[in-house]
Amino acid sequence: MAAGLLRYVPHRTAARAGVVELADTPDLGSGGASRGGSSPSARTTRPLGIIWGFPVAMQVTETLSEGLKRAYEVVLPAADIETRRMGRFTELAKTLTLPGFRPGKVPIPIIKQRFGSAVTAEIVEQSVSEATQKIFDERGLRPAMQPKIDLADAAAATKPGSDVAFTVALEILPEITLPDFSTITLERLKAEVDDAAIEKVLADMARRQRTLQPVEESRGAAKGDVLTVDFTGRIDGVAFPGGTGEDMEVEVAGEGYVPGFTEQMEGLAPGETRTITVRFPDDYGVADLAGKEAAFEITAKKLARPVLPEIDAAFAERIGFESVEELRETISRQIGREYAQLARLNLKRQLLDKLAELVSFPAPETMLEGEFNQIWQRIEADREADRLAPEDAAKDEETLRAEYRAIAERRVRLGLLLAETGRANGITVSQDELTRAMRAEAARYRGQEAQIFEMFRKNPQLAETLRGPIFEDKTVDFIIELAKVEERSVTAEALSAAVEG
Repeated sequence: MAAGLLRYVPHRTAARAGVVELADTPDLGSGGASRGGSSPSARTTRPLGIIWGFPVAMQVTETLSEGLKRAYEVVLPAADIETRRMGRFTELAKTLTLPGFRPGKVPIPIIKQRFGSAVTAEIVEQSVSEATQKIFDERGLRPAMQPKIDLADAAAATKPGSDVAFTVALEILPEITLPDFSTITLERLKAEVDDAAIEKVLADMARRQRTLQPVEESRGAAKGDVLTVDFTGRIDGVAFPGGTGEDMEVEVAGEGYVPGFTEQMEGLAPGETRTITVRFPDDYGVADLAGKEAAFEITAKKLARPVLPEIDAAFAERIGFESVEELRETISRQIGREYAQLARLNLKRQLLDKLAELVSFPAPETMLEGEFNQIWQRIEADREADRLAPEDAAKDEETLRAEYRAIAERRVRLGLLLAETGRANGITVSQDELTRAMRAEAARYRGQEAQIFEMFRKNPQLAETLRGPIFEDKTVDFIIELAKVEERSVTAEALSAAVEG
Protein backbone atom coordinates (compact mmCIF):
# COMPACT_ATOMS: atom_id res chain seq x y z
CA MET A 1 0.00 0.00 0.00
CA ALA A 2 1.47 3.32 -1.03
CA ALA A 3 1.77 6.08 1.55
CA GLY A 4 -0.45 8.25 -0.65
CA LEU A 5 -3.40 6.03 0.20
CA LEU A 6 -3.36 7.24 3.78
CA ARG A 7 -6.05 9.84 4.22
CA TYR A 8 -6.81 11.67 7.43
CA VAL A 9 -10.50 12.35 7.91
CA PRO A 10 -10.89 14.58 10.96
CA HIS A 11 -13.97 14.37 13.15
CA ARG A 12 -14.02 18.15 13.36
CA THR A 13 -13.40 20.34 10.35
CA ALA A 14 -10.77 23.02 10.78
CA ALA A 15 -11.98 26.61 10.40
CA ARG A 16 -11.38 28.16 7.03
CA ALA A 17 -10.39 31.77 6.63
CA GLY A 18 -11.96 33.88 3.95
CA VAL A 19 -13.37 37.39 3.75
CA VAL A 20 -15.67 38.74 1.06
CA GLU A 21 -13.38 40.51 -1.37
CA LEU A 22 -15.71 43.43 -2.01
CA ALA A 23 -15.52 44.27 1.66
CA ASP A 24 -11.80 43.69 1.99
CA THR A 25 -10.16 45.63 -0.82
CA PRO A 26 -6.36 45.87 -1.24
CA ASP A 27 -6.18 49.45 -0.01
CA LEU A 28 -7.41 48.43 3.44
CA GLY A 29 -3.97 47.15 4.35
CA SER A 30 -3.04 44.28 6.63
CA GLY A 31 -3.77 43.48 10.22
CA GLY A 32 -1.65 43.49 13.35
CA ALA A 33 1.86 42.12 13.67
CA SER A 34 2.46 38.40 13.84
CA ARG A 35 3.45 36.70 17.01
CA GLY A 36 4.34 33.04 17.51
CA GLY A 37 4.63 31.10 20.72
CA SER A 38 6.98 28.20 21.16
CA SER A 39 7.64 25.52 23.69
CA PRO A 40 10.48 22.99 24.06
CA SER A 41 9.96 19.65 22.38
CA ALA A 42 8.74 16.97 24.75
CA ARG A 43 9.37 13.28 24.29
CA THR A 44 6.51 11.16 25.60
CA THR A 45 5.56 7.51 25.54
CA ARG A 46 2.05 6.81 26.76
CA PRO A 47 -0.90 4.48 26.10
CA LEU A 48 -3.79 6.24 24.44
CA GLY A 49 -7.29 4.84 24.84
CA ILE A 50 -9.17 2.44 22.60
CA ILE A 51 -9.29 2.61 18.81
CA TRP A 52 -12.05 0.98 16.76
CA GLY A 53 -13.08 -1.28 19.62
CA PHE A 54 -9.57 -2.58 20.34
CA PRO A 55 -7.07 -1.20 22.86
CA VAL A 56 -4.00 0.29 21.20
CA ALA A 57 -0.88 1.34 23.06
CA MET A 58 0.60 4.03 20.82
CA GLN A 59 4.10 5.29 21.23
CA VAL A 60 3.96 9.02 20.48
CA THR A 61 7.04 11.22 20.30
CA GLU A 62 6.66 14.95 19.81
CA THR A 63 9.42 16.10 17.45
CA LEU A 64 8.40 19.71 16.83
CA SER A 65 6.57 22.36 18.81
CA GLU A 66 7.46 25.72 17.36
CA GLY A 67 4.94 28.53 17.02
CA LEU A 68 1.89 26.96 15.40
CA LYS A 69 3.83 24.01 13.97
CA ARG A 70 3.62 20.55 15.52
CA ALA A 71 5.10 17.23 14.48
CA TYR A 72 4.93 13.72 15.95
CA GLU A 73 6.44 10.30 15.35
CA VAL A 74 3.97 7.53 16.09
CA VAL A 75 4.36 3.76 16.36
CA LEU A 76 1.39 1.38 16.46
CA PRO A 77 2.44 -2.04 17.84
CA ALA A 78 2.21 -4.98 15.45
CA ALA A 79 0.22 -7.03 17.97
CA ASP A 80 -2.55 -4.46 18.11
CA ILE A 81 -2.68 -4.13 14.32
CA GLU A 82 -2.90 -7.92 14.09
CA THR A 83 -5.79 -7.97 16.58
CA ARG A 84 -7.68 -5.54 14.41
CA ARG A 85 -6.88 -7.57 11.27
CA MET A 86 -8.23 -10.73 12.86
CA GLY A 87 -11.33 -8.88 13.99
CA ARG A 88 -11.94 -7.74 10.43
CA PHE A 89 -11.39 -11.25 9.06
CA THR A 90 -13.91 -12.58 11.60
CA GLU A 91 -16.46 -10.00 10.48
CA LEU A 92 -15.97 -10.93 6.84
CA ALA A 93 -16.27 -14.64 7.61
CA LYS A 94 -19.82 -14.06 8.89
CA THR A 95 -21.07 -12.41 5.69
CA LEU A 96 -18.73 -13.33 2.82
CA THR A 97 -19.98 -15.52 -0.02
CA LEU A 98 -17.49 -17.42 -2.21
CA PRO A 99 -18.04 -20.18 -4.76
CA GLY A 100 -17.85 -23.62 -3.09
CA PHE A 101 -18.72 -22.34 0.39
CA ARG A 102 -21.97 -21.69 2.16
CA PRO A 103 -22.67 -18.05 3.04
CA GLY A 104 -20.87 -17.15 6.27
CA LYS A 105 -18.87 -20.39 6.28
CA VAL A 106 -15.74 -19.33 4.40
CA PRO A 107 -12.66 -20.38 6.44
CA ILE A 108 -10.53 -17.52 7.70
CA PRO A 109 -7.33 -18.92 6.06
CA ILE A 110 -9.11 -18.69 2.68
CA ILE A 111 -10.18 -15.09 3.43
CA LYS A 112 -6.60 -14.24 4.38
CA GLN A 113 -5.33 -15.76 1.16
CA ARG A 114 -7.83 -13.94 -1.05
CA PHE A 115 -8.22 -10.63 0.77
CA GLY A 116 -5.29 -10.34 3.16
CA SER A 117 -3.55 -7.46 1.40
CA ALA A 118 -6.73 -5.42 1.02
CA VAL A 119 -7.76 -5.97 4.64
CA THR A 120 -4.28 -5.05 5.88
CA ALA A 121 -4.30 -1.82 3.84
CA GLU A 122 -7.73 -0.97 5.21
CA ILE A 123 -6.72 -1.65 8.82
CA VAL A 124 -3.50 0.35 8.55
CA GLU A 125 -5.28 3.30 6.98
CA GLN A 126 -8.07 3.37 9.56
CA SER A 127 -5.68 2.84 12.46
CA VAL A 128 -3.43 5.68 11.36
CA SER A 129 -6.39 8.02 10.80
CA GLU A 130 -8.01 7.23 14.15
CA ALA A 131 -4.71 7.33 16.02
CA THR A 132 -3.99 10.75 14.53
CA GLN A 133 -7.39 12.02 15.67
CA LYS A 134 -6.71 10.61 19.15
CA ILE A 135 -3.44 12.55 19.31
CA PHE A 136 -5.28 15.74 18.46
CA ASP A 137 -8.05 15.07 20.97
CA GLU A 138 -5.64 14.26 23.80
CA ARG A 139 -3.64 17.42 23.23
CA GLY A 140 -6.53 19.72 22.35
CA LEU A 141 -5.09 20.47 18.91
CA ARG A 142 -7.20 22.08 16.19
CA PRO A 143 -5.50 21.64 12.79
CA ALA A 144 -5.51 24.73 10.61
CA MET A 145 -5.35 22.63 7.46
CA GLN A 146 -5.20 18.93 6.56
CA PRO A 147 -2.20 17.43 8.41
CA LYS A 148 0.61 15.75 6.48
CA ILE A 149 0.82 12.05 7.33
CA ASP A 150 3.63 9.81 6.03
CA LEU A 151 4.34 6.17 6.65
CA ALA A 152 7.95 5.58 7.63
CA ASP A 153 8.01 2.40 5.51
CA ALA A 154 4.86 1.76 3.48
CA ALA A 155 5.92 -1.72 2.39
CA ALA A 156 6.83 -2.85 5.91
CA ALA A 157 3.61 -1.40 7.36
CA THR A 158 1.50 -3.82 5.32
CA LYS A 159 3.43 -6.93 6.31
CA PRO A 160 1.80 -9.00 9.07
CA GLY A 161 3.79 -8.84 12.28
CA SER A 162 5.26 -5.38 11.60
CA ASP A 163 4.81 -2.26 13.67
CA VAL A 164 3.22 0.67 11.82
CA ALA A 165 5.38 3.77 12.13
CA PHE A 166 4.29 7.10 10.74
CA THR A 167 4.81 10.83 11.15
CA VAL A 168 2.25 13.60 11.54
CA ALA A 169 3.06 17.24 10.71
CA LEU A 170 0.58 20.06 11.01
CA GLU A 171 -0.10 23.66 11.85
CA ILE A 172 -2.65 24.37 14.55
CA LEU A 173 -5.12 27.20 14.76
CA PRO A 174 -3.85 30.08 16.90
CA GLU A 175 -5.41 30.95 20.22
CA ILE A 176 -7.73 33.87 19.52
CA THR A 177 -8.98 36.13 22.28
CA LEU A 178 -12.17 37.75 21.09
CA PRO A 179 -12.26 41.52 21.56
CA ASP A 180 -15.05 43.37 23.35
CA PHE A 181 -17.27 44.10 20.37
CA SER A 182 -19.29 46.64 22.36
CA THR A 183 -16.31 49.02 22.26
CA ILE A 184 -16.43 49.24 18.46
CA THR A 185 -18.01 52.40 17.04
CA LEU A 186 -19.37 52.35 13.50
CA GLU A 187 -21.24 54.78 11.28
CA ARG A 188 -24.17 53.69 9.14
CA LEU A 189 -24.65 56.00 6.16
CA LYS A 190 -28.22 56.55 5.03
CA ALA A 191 -29.29 58.05 1.71
CA GLU A 192 -32.90 58.89 0.93
CA VAL A 193 -34.42 58.19 -2.48
CA ASP A 194 -35.40 61.56 -3.96
CA ASP A 195 -37.37 62.49 -7.05
CA ALA A 196 -34.21 63.33 -8.96
CA ALA A 197 -32.94 59.74 -8.62
CA ILE A 198 -36.28 58.35 -9.82
CA GLU A 199 -36.40 60.79 -12.75
CA LYS A 200 -32.88 59.75 -13.77
CA VAL A 201 -33.90 56.09 -13.91
CA LEU A 202 -37.04 56.97 -15.88
CA ALA A 203 -34.94 58.99 -18.32
CA ASP A 204 -32.56 56.04 -18.78
CA MET A 205 -35.52 53.74 -19.41
CA ALA A 206 -36.92 56.17 -21.97
CA ARG A 207 -33.54 56.32 -23.75
CA ARG A 208 -33.49 52.53 -23.99
CA GLN A 209 -36.98 52.67 -25.55
CA ARG A 210 -36.09 55.45 -27.99
CA THR A 211 -36.55 55.29 -31.73
CA LEU A 212 -34.22 56.82 -34.32
CA GLN A 213 -35.67 59.13 -36.95
CA PRO A 214 -33.45 59.69 -40.01
CA VAL A 215 -32.41 63.31 -40.58
CA GLU A 216 -33.33 64.24 -44.15
CA GLU A 217 -31.86 67.74 -44.33
CA SER A 218 -28.19 68.25 -45.07
CA ARG A 219 -26.53 69.31 -41.84
CA GLY A 220 -23.85 68.39 -39.37
CA ALA A 221 -24.52 66.33 -36.28
CA ALA A 222 -25.71 68.16 -33.19
CA LYS A 223 -25.25 67.15 -29.58
CA GLY A 224 -27.58 64.22 -28.82
CA ASP A 225 -27.88 63.12 -32.47
CA VAL A 226 -26.85 59.59 -33.44
CA LEU A 227 -24.20 59.18 -36.14
CA THR A 228 -23.52 55.89 -37.89
CA VAL A 229 -19.75 55.84 -38.47
CA ASP A 230 -16.74 53.79 -39.51
CA PHE A 231 -13.52 54.56 -37.65
CA THR A 232 -9.89 53.48 -37.43
CA GLY A 233 -7.63 54.37 -34.49
CA ARG A 234 -3.85 54.60 -34.69
CA ILE A 235 -1.08 55.21 -32.18
CA ASP A 236 2.11 56.58 -33.73
CA GLY A 237 0.60 55.74 -37.11
CA VAL A 238 -0.04 52.08 -36.30
CA ALA A 239 -3.56 50.65 -35.94
CA PHE A 240 -4.12 48.89 -32.61
CA PRO A 241 -6.40 45.97 -31.61
CA GLY A 242 -9.94 47.10 -30.77
CA GLY A 243 -9.41 50.49 -32.38
CA THR A 244 -11.55 49.95 -35.47
CA GLY A 245 -15.30 49.78 -36.02
CA GLU A 246 -17.86 49.70 -38.83
CA ASP A 247 -21.47 50.92 -38.88
CA MET A 248 -21.24 51.95 -35.25
CA GLU A 249 -24.11 54.05 -33.89
CA VAL A 250 -22.59 56.75 -31.71
CA GLU A 251 -24.48 59.40 -29.75
CA VAL A 252 -22.73 62.71 -30.32
CA ALA A 253 -21.30 63.98 -27.01
CA GLY A 254 -22.70 60.84 -25.40
CA GLU A 255 -21.17 58.96 -22.48
CA GLY A 256 -19.39 55.62 -22.37
CA TYR A 257 -16.43 56.40 -24.63
CA VAL A 258 -12.89 57.70 -24.16
CA PRO A 259 -13.14 61.40 -23.21
CA GLY A 260 -13.23 63.59 -26.33
CA PHE A 261 -14.19 60.81 -28.74
CA THR A 262 -17.90 61.51 -29.18
CA GLU A 263 -17.61 65.22 -28.39
CA GLN A 264 -15.40 65.85 -31.44
CA MET A 265 -18.03 64.35 -33.78
CA GLU A 266 -20.25 67.39 -33.35
CA GLY A 267 -20.75 69.10 -36.71
CA LEU A 268 -19.72 66.03 -38.73
CA ALA A 269 -22.15 65.36 -41.65
CA PRO A 270 -22.82 62.11 -43.52
CA GLY A 271 -20.21 61.56 -46.24
CA GLU A 272 -17.56 63.57 -44.41
CA THR A 273 -14.34 62.23 -42.88
CA ARG A 274 -12.62 63.77 -39.89
CA THR A 275 -9.51 62.88 -37.90
CA ILE A 276 -9.67 63.50 -34.17
CA THR A 277 -7.12 63.03 -31.40
CA VAL A 278 -7.91 61.64 -27.97
CA ARG A 279 -5.84 60.61 -24.98
CA PHE A 280 -6.62 57.38 -23.14
CA PRO A 281 -6.97 57.88 -19.37
CA ASP A 282 -4.06 56.83 -17.19
CA ASP A 283 -6.26 54.24 -15.49
CA TYR A 284 -7.64 52.82 -18.75
CA GLY A 285 -8.37 49.10 -18.53
CA VAL A 286 -5.92 48.12 -21.31
CA ALA A 287 -2.42 48.78 -19.99
CA ASP A 288 -0.88 49.14 -23.48
CA LEU A 289 -3.23 52.05 -24.22
CA ALA A 290 -3.34 53.75 -20.81
CA GLY A 291 -2.05 57.33 -20.96
CA LYS A 292 -1.37 57.19 -24.70
CA GLU A 293 -2.56 59.56 -27.45
CA ALA A 294 -4.42 58.10 -30.44
CA ALA A 295 -5.65 59.52 -33.75
CA PHE A 296 -9.02 58.30 -35.05
CA GLU A 297 -10.09 58.67 -38.66
CA ILE A 298 -13.90 58.85 -38.62
CA THR A 299 -16.22 58.62 -41.62
CA ALA A 300 -19.88 59.56 -41.04
CA LYS A 301 -22.41 57.49 -42.98
CA LYS A 302 -25.89 58.25 -41.58
CA LEU A 303 -27.42 60.78 -39.21
CA ALA A 304 -30.50 60.22 -37.07
CA ARG A 305 -32.39 62.07 -34.37
CA PRO A 306 -33.46 60.12 -31.27
CA VAL A 307 -37.15 60.31 -30.41
CA LEU A 308 -37.88 59.59 -26.76
CA PRO A 309 -41.25 58.20 -25.66
CA GLU A 310 -43.45 60.09 -23.21
CA ILE A 311 -43.41 58.71 -19.66
CA ASP A 312 -47.13 58.08 -19.51
CA ALA A 313 -49.60 55.26 -18.85
CA ALA A 314 -48.97 53.74 -22.28
CA PHE A 315 -45.22 53.67 -21.62
CA ALA A 316 -45.75 52.04 -18.21
CA GLU A 317 -48.05 49.41 -19.70
CA ARG A 318 -45.56 48.58 -22.46
CA ILE A 319 -42.96 47.59 -19.87
CA GLY A 320 -45.36 45.66 -17.64
CA PHE A 321 -46.80 48.16 -15.13
CA GLU A 322 -50.40 49.20 -14.59
CA SER A 323 -49.60 52.89 -14.11
CA VAL A 324 -46.82 55.45 -13.94
CA GLU A 325 -47.34 55.61 -10.16
CA GLU A 326 -46.67 51.87 -9.83
CA LEU A 327 -43.60 52.22 -12.03
CA ARG A 328 -42.24 55.08 -9.90
CA GLU A 329 -42.89 53.18 -6.65
CA THR A 330 -41.08 50.12 -8.03
CA ILE A 331 -38.10 52.24 -9.06
CA SER A 332 -38.04 53.90 -5.63
CA ARG A 333 -37.98 50.53 -3.84
CA GLN A 334 -35.23 49.22 -6.08
CA ILE A 335 -33.07 52.31 -5.56
CA GLY A 336 -33.71 52.03 -1.81
CA ARG A 337 -32.48 48.43 -1.83
CA GLU A 338 -29.36 49.48 -3.74
CA TYR A 339 -28.66 52.24 -1.22
CA ALA A 340 -29.15 49.78 1.65
CA GLN A 341 -26.70 47.32 0.06
CA LEU A 342 -24.10 50.06 -0.38
CA ALA A 343 -24.63 51.21 3.21
CA ARG A 344 -24.16 47.66 4.52
CA LEU A 345 -21.05 47.16 2.42
CA ASN A 346 -19.58 50.36 3.82
CA LEU A 347 -20.54 49.35 7.36
CA LYS A 348 -18.96 45.92 6.93
CA ARG A 349 -15.78 47.46 5.59
CA GLN A 350 -15.58 49.76 8.60
CA LEU A 351 -16.08 46.78 10.91
CA LEU A 352 -13.33 44.72 9.25
CA ASP A 353 -10.94 47.66 9.52
CA LYS A 354 -11.71 48.01 13.23
CA LEU A 355 -11.36 44.27 13.85
CA ALA A 356 -8.02 44.21 12.05
CA GLU A 357 -6.78 46.88 14.46
CA LEU A 358 -8.14 45.17 17.59
CA VAL A 359 -6.61 41.71 17.25
CA SER A 360 -3.13 40.34 16.76
CA PHE A 361 -2.33 36.66 16.41
CA PRO A 362 -0.12 34.57 14.12
CA ALA A 363 -1.62 33.38 10.84
CA PRO A 364 -0.93 29.71 10.02
CA GLU A 365 1.64 29.65 7.24
CA THR A 366 -0.21 27.00 5.24
CA MET A 367 -3.40 29.06 5.22
CA LEU A 368 -1.47 32.22 4.38
CA GLU A 369 0.28 30.53 1.45
CA GLY A 370 -3.01 29.15 0.15
CA GLU A 371 -4.73 32.53 0.28
CA PHE A 372 -1.75 34.33 -1.29
CA ASN A 373 -1.49 31.77 -4.10
CA GLN A 374 -5.17 32.26 -4.96
CA ILE A 375 -4.73 36.04 -5.07
CA TRP A 376 -1.51 35.81 -7.07
CA GLN A 377 -3.06 33.50 -9.65
CA ARG A 378 -5.66 36.18 -10.34
CA ILE A 379 -2.97 38.85 -10.56
CA GLU A 380 -1.01 36.79 -13.08
CA ALA A 381 -4.16 36.06 -15.09
CA ASP A 382 -4.97 39.80 -15.20
CA ARG A 383 -1.41 40.56 -16.26
CA GLU A 384 -1.55 37.92 -19.00
CA ALA A 385 -4.88 39.34 -20.25
CA ASP A 386 -3.60 42.92 -20.04
CA ARG A 387 -6.17 43.74 -17.34
CA LEU A 388 -3.76 44.61 -14.54
CA ALA A 389 -4.57 47.90 -12.82
CA PRO A 390 -2.17 50.67 -13.91
CA GLU A 391 -1.00 51.27 -10.34
CA ASP A 392 -0.07 47.57 -10.04
CA ALA A 393 1.48 47.43 -13.51
CA ALA A 394 3.87 50.20 -12.49
CA LYS A 395 5.26 48.23 -9.51
CA ASP A 396 8.11 45.75 -9.56
CA GLU A 397 7.46 42.08 -8.79
CA GLU A 398 8.89 42.16 -5.27
CA THR A 399 6.80 45.16 -4.21
CA LEU A 400 3.63 43.72 -5.71
CA ARG A 401 4.14 40.35 -4.01
CA ALA A 402 4.78 41.99 -0.65
CA GLU A 403 1.62 44.10 -0.89
CA TYR A 404 -0.62 41.20 -1.86
CA ARG A 405 0.93 38.94 0.75
CA ALA A 406 -0.04 41.53 3.37
CA ILE A 407 -3.58 41.49 1.97
CA ALA A 408 -3.61 37.67 2.15
CA GLU A 409 -2.46 37.77 5.78
CA ARG A 410 -5.19 40.27 6.66
CA ARG A 411 -7.84 38.11 5.02
CA VAL A 412 -6.69 34.96 6.80
CA ARG A 413 -6.68 36.68 10.20
CA LEU A 414 -10.08 38.26 9.70
CA GLY A 415 -11.46 34.96 8.45
CA LEU A 416 -10.14 33.13 11.52
CA LEU A 417 -11.48 35.82 13.82
CA LEU A 418 -14.96 35.62 12.28
CA ALA A 419 -14.85 31.81 12.38
CA GLU A 420 -13.90 31.82 16.05
CA THR A 421 -16.57 34.42 16.83
CA GLY A 422 -19.19 32.29 15.14
CA ARG A 423 -18.00 29.11 16.84
CA ALA A 424 -17.90 30.70 20.29
CA ASN A 425 -21.41 32.12 19.90
CA GLY A 426 -23.12 29.14 18.31
CA ILE A 427 -23.67 30.75 14.92
CA THR A 428 -24.62 28.16 12.31
CA VAL A 429 -26.09 27.97 8.81
CA SER A 430 -29.35 26.04 8.58
CA GLN A 431 -30.34 23.84 5.67
CA ASP A 432 -33.16 26.27 4.86
CA GLU A 433 -30.68 29.13 4.61
CA LEU A 434 -28.44 27.04 2.37
CA THR A 435 -31.39 26.10 0.15
CA ARG A 436 -32.43 29.76 -0.19
CA ALA A 437 -28.87 30.64 -1.19
CA MET A 438 -28.89 27.85 -3.79
CA ARG A 439 -32.13 29.20 -5.25
CA ALA A 440 -30.78 32.77 -5.27
CA GLU A 441 -27.61 31.64 -7.03
CA ALA A 442 -29.62 29.63 -9.57
CA ALA A 443 -31.82 32.69 -10.25
CA ARG A 444 -28.77 34.49 -11.63
CA TYR A 445 -28.81 32.14 -14.65
CA ARG A 446 -31.99 32.99 -16.51
CA GLY A 447 -33.48 30.07 -18.34
CA GLN A 448 -31.21 27.62 -16.48
CA GLU A 449 -32.54 28.03 -12.94
CA ALA A 450 -33.77 24.44 -12.59
CA GLN A 451 -30.54 22.92 -13.94
CA ILE A 452 -28.32 25.06 -11.71
CA PHE A 453 -30.38 24.28 -8.60
CA GLU A 454 -30.29 20.57 -9.42
CA MET A 455 -26.51 20.80 -9.86
CA PHE A 456 -26.20 22.21 -6.33
CA ARG A 457 -28.57 19.56 -4.99
CA LYS A 458 -26.59 16.69 -6.53
CA ASN A 459 -23.18 18.10 -5.57
CA PRO A 460 -23.11 18.74 -1.80
CA GLN A 461 -19.51 19.97 -1.99
CA LEU A 462 -20.54 22.64 -4.49
CA ALA A 463 -23.47 23.66 -2.29
CA GLU A 464 -21.10 23.94 0.67
CA THR A 465 -19.27 26.78 -1.10
CA LEU A 466 -22.35 28.91 -0.37
CA ARG A 467 -22.22 28.19 3.35
CA GLY A 468 -19.14 30.32 4.03
CA PRO A 469 -20.58 33.65 2.81
CA ILE A 470 -23.82 33.02 4.73
CA PHE A 471 -21.90 32.20 7.90
CA GLU A 472 -19.75 35.29 7.45
CA ASP A 473 -22.74 37.58 6.95
CA LYS A 474 -24.49 36.16 10.04
CA THR A 475 -21.35 36.61 12.12
CA VAL A 476 -20.86 40.17 10.86
CA ASP A 477 -24.50 40.96 11.72
CA PHE A 478 -23.96 39.48 15.18
CA ILE A 479 -20.98 41.76 15.82
CA ILE A 480 -22.75 44.82 14.42
CA GLU A 481 -25.61 44.20 16.86
CA LEU A 482 -23.12 44.43 19.74
CA ALA A 483 -21.23 47.45 18.38
CA LYS A 484 -22.22 51.09 18.77
CA VAL A 485 -23.69 52.16 15.44
CA GLU A 486 -24.45 55.79 14.72
CA GLU A 487 -26.54 56.82 11.72
CA ARG A 488 -25.72 59.74 9.43
CA SER A 489 -27.75 61.00 6.49
CA VAL A 490 -25.76 61.56 3.30
CA THR A 491 -26.41 62.13 -0.37
CA ALA A 492 -26.45 59.20 -2.78
CA GLU A 493 -23.21 60.52 -4.29
CA ALA A 494 -21.51 60.62 -0.89
CA LEU A 495 -22.66 57.06 -0.16
CA SER A 496 -21.23 55.78 -3.46
CA ALA A 497 -17.98 57.69 -2.88
CA ALA A 498 -17.64 56.13 0.60
CA VAL A 499 -17.94 52.63 -0.85
CA GLU A 500 -15.63 53.28 -3.79
CA GLY A 501 -13.06 55.03 -1.62
